[in-house]
Order: sequence, then C-alpha cells, then structure tokens
Amino acid sequence: MKEEEEGPPNRELYALLHISPEASDEEIRKAYRQWAQVYHPDKYQAPHMKDTATENFQRICQAYEILSDENKRKIYDIYGMEGLTSGLELGTKLNKAEELKEELERLRKLKEKRRMAMTSSVQSQISKHNTLSIGGNLAVNGNSGGGAATIVFGHQLSSVSSIEFIGSAGLRSLIGVQTSRNISSHLTATMGLSMSLRDGSLNLSNTWVRQLSETASGNIQLALGPDSAVSVGWRKKNQKLSAAGELKCGIDSFAASAHYNHRFSSKSHGRIVGKIGSNALEVEVGGGRKLSNFSTVRMLYSIGIQGIFWKFELHRGGQKLIIPILLSRHLDPVFAAGAFIIPTSVYFVLKKFILKPYYLKREKQKALENKEKTSAQVLEARAAADKAQKLLQNVANRKTNKQLEIGGLVITKALYGNLKALKKRDEPVESNDSPVIDVKLPLNFLVSDSGQLQLHEGVKKSGIMGFCDPCPGEPKQLYVEYTYGDGRYEVTVDDYDKLVIPQEEHRI
Repeated sequence: MKEEEEGPPNRELYALLHISPEASDEEIRKAYRQWAQVYHPDKYQAPHMKDTATENFQRICQAYEILSDENKRKIYDIYGMEGLTSGLELGTKLNKAEELKEELERLRKLKEKRRMAMTSSVQSQISKHNTLSIGGNLAVNGNSGGGAATIVFGHQLSSVSSIEFIGSAGLRSLIGVQTSRNISSHLTATMGLSMSLRDGSLNLSNTWVRQLSETASGNIQLALGPDSAVSVGWRKKNQKLSAAGELKCGIDSFAASAHYNHRFSSKSHGRIVGKIGSNALEVEVGGGRKLSNFSTVRMLYSIGIQGIFWKFELHRGGQKLIIPILLSRHLDPVFAAGAFIIPTSVYFVLKKFILKPYYLKREKQKALENKEKTSAQVLEARAAADKAQKLLQNVANRKTNKQLEIGGLVITKALYGNLKALKKRDEPVESNDSPVIDVKLPLNFLVSDSGQLQLHEGVKKSGIMGFCDPCPGEPKQLYVEYTYGDGRYEVTVDDYDKLVIPQEEHRI
C-alpha cells in the first residue's frame, strides 16, 4: 500500500512553494517571487549550476501557473496533476461529494436491529455544476427483509450556495429538497424540507455548522415535524483520532450519544460508542483493520437494552456488510464479561502468535519488492535534492550566521524519512540505501528573519525544495534538533503534521 494514499493527496505544489493549502492569491504570488529570485537561471554562470537552476525554476513556474488559476487549482486539489493533464473541467466549487456521502450514510443507518445488511453507493460529477449520487441497501432479519434506494441530485448555485434534491424509496420513502449556504468562511447554514410518501407528513430542518478550529466543528439543528427536536453536536477529527458527541431533546424523548475512534497506525484503529436516552442504552467497543486500499474489517462488541451482540463488519469501496451475532437477550453481568473477555483474549493470542508474524513477514516482503522497484527513482530524486540544496547553500549559510549572531534559531540536525527503519539499519545517512535524507540545509534556508520556521499541516514534506522521498511507500517522519538562545531543542513530527519552531515544549 502506498503511503501517499494515507494522507491528504495533491499537495506537492504547495510544499514546493512552501505555502499552506489555504494560502491566498497574494501569499502564492509572494512565495513565487521569493523562490523565483533564488532559482532564476541568470544568477548562475557555471553550466551545471545553471542547468539545475533552470530545472527548479521551471517547477516553480509550473506550480505558480496552476495555483494562481482558480479553476486549475481546484482541479489539482481534487484530482492532482492527472486531472490537469487529462483535461478535466470543474465548476466554481465542488465540496458537496462528502456532504452527499454523509447524507447517504445517515440514510443507510435507518435499521439498527437488522441481522444482516448490505449497502452500496456511487457518486458522479455529471457536469460542471451538477452531481448525482445513487445508493441502496438491503436488510434481512430472520425470514423477513427489506430494501431502500436513494438518489441525490446536487446543483451548485454559486460559489457559496448549493441545492440538493433527495428521493428515497423502500424502508423510508420520502422526497425532499435541501439548500446550503456558506455565511462566512467558518459558518454554514442548511435548510431542508422533506415529505414522507407513506403518511404525507412534512419535516422541516434548519442546521447551523460552525468551524471552531482547524480540526473541530459544532452544530445546532432544529427539526419540525412528527419527531420535532433540537440537537446540539460537536465533532473533532485529525490524523490520529475522531470524536463526536450529540445531545438531542424532543417533545417526549431525550437522547445523548458519543463516539471516539483512535488510529493506532495507518492500518488499525479502536472504537468506543455510547448511547443513552428514552429508547436507547448501548455501549459498543471494538476495533478494525485496513486490509487493502479498498477494504476494512471491523469487530465490535455491543451491550445494551436489546441484548449482547458481537458484530462483524466488512467495508469495501462503497459497500458495507454487517453480520450481528446475538449472544443473549438478557443483561447478565457475568455472561457479558465472559462474552467480551474470552473472545478478546483468543483474538489477542492469535494476533500475537499467528496474525502479527504473518503480517510482519508479508510487509517485509512488500518492502523489499517496493525497494527494488523504486531504487532508480530514489537515486534520481536524491540527486535532484542534492543539486537543489547546493543552490540554497549560500543563502542558508548567511541566514545561519545571522541567527548565530543574535542568538536566534539554528537547525543543527534534521533527518527526513523512515526514522524507525534507520534505527534498525547500519547504513549512514549519506548512503543511497539509507531510509532518510539530511535536510538541515533547506530547513535553515526556510528560517525567517524573525527566527521562526513553520511547515504547514496537510502538506507532504518530500515536496519541499531540497527534500525528496528516500523510501516511497513507507511511513515518514521529520526529526529536528535546533538551538535557540542558550537552549537546545528537539522535535519529531509525522509527514503531514504541522511544525512550528521554536517551542518551549521541545526543550531538551
């Protein structure tokens, strides 16, 4: 599995110009002018230096050409360079695909008591301003069952507003319309109206979502209809965890729910869910593992007023298979504890002595095969990074000397790559087989005159000028040692994480 697919895609051009993916047009122009001055070919006389400068200057010009064009930038953000080279076109805004997917997920969870269920969905951009999403599910409970089909048509009215038409038949037949508008960069309002095809009842909803931070948001929803209610929710999501909570008050009902997902690695995660209210009392604990780019398996233990269950879920693409196994209808504490501890213990024994050795052996074999395939690519990338660093050397040395004079920020050591693998190998950092690359010089070049360094969140660091990917397909980190004033500091961050130095918490 390629590591690139584990993080935010299509950010290499932002790393190249050393800007945030949310950078304004003025920030893009400023970054372009700065890098163009460094790599303009006319500054260099030696033929080999001039050739390297020309190559990097062309990369900078290409990045500026794409990111300064609003339409090209949006295509790049979604589809990457492949989208630009294939001639894809895009409307003024395309952020509704995730919203449509969330709506379909909500509709797919209509029946919590089903014994077995299968769901499938597909989304398509049918024109510059229109999207179409079609989904369906099938539920089986003993000798009875049912299904549902959902279709959502979305139209982009402007750069800040959109409208969706929703139709569903089967377990919950309805038709509806929903419109959304971005009131500001941090606030979105959504209003929806739907009618049930079974009893003709109307439902009106109004939702306000506020972005509280880069990773957290809050929402308030008012629903009027047969199930009128007011709900308040909160959600937080980053690369390591996702958490959400909701409090809902109706005319004659009350409910509260919360869930927490923790990502232990790029392939495994744990999950805790709790629900309490007028008609629900349930706790769910479990975890899952990513089998491939498209498949995830999850095992969950559930205990509540409906009984004690083990649930097995298989997610593949847009499809989901759920197989609940009812262990008992009665909430016997001893039985509940045994039903959880015994299978869990068996699983951990199998994982430690059978599954983990097997996966480690398979991953090692994949790593060797990947290394053979990418060896030529890595050698070429290392050579290009070395040439780029040589062009930065004079400016970086001047900045370092200036920072030394004023007791400012000086990077004394910086390594980028698979740091865990480096500890297990004997190769020096300078070796072409090393899983890391020395990036002290380009980081000193990026230190500002005020003595600060910032690397933006969500941007793959191998795209930074003077960096390269020394181990394609493997997890990467950046390790930095630096001095500031009379103190020594060190910090390690993951590939897509934000880095701001100096920080007192980094002090050794």
